Amino acid sequence: MAVEKRVLMVGAGLSGAVMARKLAEAGHLVTVCDERSHIAGNCYTERDADTGVMVHVYGPHIFHTDDEGVWDYVNRFANFLPFVNRVKTTSGGRVFLLPVNLHTINQFFNKTLRPDEAKEFITSIADQTIGEPKTFEDQALKFVGRDLYEAFFKGYTMKQWGVEPTQLPASILKRLPVRFNYDDNYFFHRFQGMPENGYTEMVEKILDHDNIELKLNTRYSRAESASYAHVFYSGPLDGYFDFELGRLGYRTLDFERFYYDGDYQGCAVMNYGDLDVPYTRITEHKHFSPWEKHEKSICYRESARSCEEGDIPYYPIRMADEKALLARYVERAGQEPGVTFVGRLGTYRYLDMDVTIREALDTADAYLNASANAQKLGAFFVSP
Repeated sequence: MAVEKRVLMVGAGLSGAVMARKLAEAGHLVTVCDERSHIAGNCYTERDADTGVMVHVYGPHIFHTDDEGVWDYVNRFANFLPFVNRVKTTSGGRVFLLPVNLHTINQFFNKTLRPDEAKEFITSIADQTIGEPKTFEDQALKFVGRDLYEAFFKGYTMKQWGVEPTQLPASILKRLPVRFNYDDNYFFHRFQGMPENGYTEMVEKILDHDNIELKLNTRYSRAESASYAHVFYSGPLDGYFDFELGRLGYRTLDFERFYYDGDYQGCAVMNYGDLDVPYTRITEHKHFSPWEKHEKSICYRESARSCEEGDIPYYPIRMADEKALLARYVERAGQEPGVTFVGRLGTYRYLDMDVTIREALDTADAYLNASANAQKLGAFFVSP
């Protein structure tokens, strides 16, 4: 096989697996390497030996999308069963529904408002003096007022991001954080579900192709690039350059596992918005597979903190300092021939699974088109 058809995928998560499959089906020989001992990246799932529950090892991953092409793609490799994410939150010693909806409003304020009445009420308590919100706090106060903000948004956000909400951009609250009906479906997307046998099996099937070679427990070295026509790198952008310019900021997660004989909380996700509770949420993983029955339960208390060397990076911070450093790394990346940075870590962006898959498919198409026209793919298909 000609050398121009040898491609290296660094990372066996969704980005690497989906791109590898696309290029393999087009006749390329693809090597996929990952320094971890398993495939599927952070959406890795496995059966807990004690309870038999399918566990989302790096935290819950719920598939939701409006992209029909991506939905069809994942259903090629897994049987997706219906799952609706219905999040609860404990605040001030009471349990409420999230997102904030008509039930939450009526319960919190001890009222029986209809939708139109609730809209008028929220408008009356919202801070109308705020014009264009600049911070997370501005955004929340403008749309829901101080009482709901402090009960459901302030404490949780401070624990999740480690800073005051006045230091966070308004864009973090992308949508109006309140619904004036009784819809407690956490997501808006028309396609939602979970793979019946977990994400690991799905990724394993994506990687199951004669033109794909998988190497786990294998750390990538830049010196290897010369052996391949192209390298797709889905690891940390700053890590590719050995952090020469400094480390990009991330939040990481700590998980405290505990077992329970029975049903611990009656739902998959329970948030904790109060600052005197050190963790952000508890997840009970048997509820992510409602088609299964398990007597015992496995749960995780989840806490966020600053990512340090050796930690798993989860959420890019993307504040002013990080964006300045990111710009320098993007410039460096543009000088690397034959390497394209992809995925959540490679582009330093928070990506849902459906967006990750869509970008992987589109990036692979772009590479195939460029190769067919004797052109080179740049450092980024989607700019950070």
